[in-house]
Amino acid sequence: MQVVVLGAGTVGSSIAELLCNHRHDVTVVDQNPDCIRRVREELDVRALAGSASQATVLFQAEVGSADLCLAVTGVDEVNIVAASLAKAMGARRTLARVYSPVFRDLSTFDYQRHFGIDRLLSLEYLSALELARTIRYPGALLVEDFARGEVQMQAFALTELSPALNVPLRELKLPKGVRIGSIRREQKIWIAGAEDRLLLGDQITLIGALEQIDEVKEMFSIQPPPKQRIIIAGGGETGYHLAQLLQGRRFSVVILEWDKARCDFLSTHLSHADVVHTDIRRRQSLEEEQIGRAEVFTACTGDDENNIMACVEARELGAKTCLAVINRPDYANVIGKLGIAHAVSPREVIARHVLAFLNTGPVVSRLPLTPEGSIDVLEIEVLNGAPITQKVLARTGLPAQCLVAAVVRENFAWVPGAEDRLQPGDTVVVLADRTVEEQIIQMFSSP
Repeated sequence: MQVVVLGAGTVGSSIAELLCNHRHDVTVVDQNPDCIRRVREELDVRALAGSASQATVLFQAEVGSADLCLAVTGVDEVNIVAASLAKAMGARRTLARVYSPVFRDLSTFDYQRHFGIDRLLSLEYLSALELARTIRYPGALLVEDFARGEVQMQAFALTELSPALNVPLRELKLPKGVRIGSIRREQKIWIAGAEDRLLLGDQITLIGALEQIDEVKEMFSIQPPPKQRIIIAGGGETGYHLAQLLQGRRFSVVILEWDKARCDFLSTHLSHADVVHTDIRRRQSLEEEQIGRAEVFTACTGDDENNIMACVEARELGAKTCLAVINRPDYANVIGKLGIAHAVSPREVIARHVLAFLNTGPVVSRLPLTPEGSIDVLEIEVLNGAPITQKVLARTGLPAQCLVAAVVRENFAWVPGAEDRLQPGDTVVVLADRTVEEQIIQMFSSP
């Protein structure tokens, strides 16, 4: 496929290298001649010097015929403008990297829809999401945002006190807007059906708005899990997003941050977390905050060496599990030897999302539900004349191995019911077994 990467910094270069390794036709644009010279020397790509936000440069980069345009410069506003221009010029999909949370906050303004961009990606949020999954249920997708954050998927294990055990799912009478997406039993995972019965130890995923999911949790797990003490070292954007993702009675969150102004910001915006002004580079500071009592210690300061050393100190002080954000790939071989249970690489995280957008037809993105399973989460556009629009969902003939989890129509997103009917222009989130994906895609495509 033809891909244009706008920005040849650390992120842009790593993405360009990844795409080259997957044999895609890549063009890289950057206004720094030194960066362009380095890219030409190291990668088999076409490289152009110029501003990503100028139409003449984008014309020269041939974004009009690109299957995917990625705007990953170091400036949010440049990325948004560049991705919007590329989309208007004819690029099939455009992604823009943003750092500031305001650009992803739909309560203030819908930048993504206004500028016609397919996705706004935050490395910091995606890294926090990866850490949250590891903290909650290692190895499984736990918290994921769909439909631009308005619909969530959460997973948890059933306890022996659950009243939902051994009851067909169709008899549970879940409220409208909440669905059981998948069931994981031992090493097997499948999409939930109306006649399935839940057993002790099953891990299920609930799909719906956060408030609706919280209302029905007790139906599946009356006894709350033990409360975990989570220490987050570093109150930057990654630490901030991680603290947000760990809201709830199950977690006691403490953030350690050295910058006083940032502490004030965190205290104002995170009512459920304790914020401590301290320097994690000092062992005495870690001892004073009783790091040894933490179930999970997470280092995400933005400095690899500080993250590694903090985890080593925390491990020695008694923290049960240590996690870290590590940018440098050459540190991967030593992480496990130092007692760090899991390291999240922002480069690898965004690489997975970039590859998820390299699709044809109506498919916008494709990501696996779990690393080892055969179920994908598909984001699909409903095209004009698509067979799926001819009848209500219950009568469309969708295979049993799929589930329409969410629908986005203009500025509204919801979990659809059996009597809902899709319209051209809708964006739909579908859970599907890979054996039936081609059949499903045909139903969303134009004749």
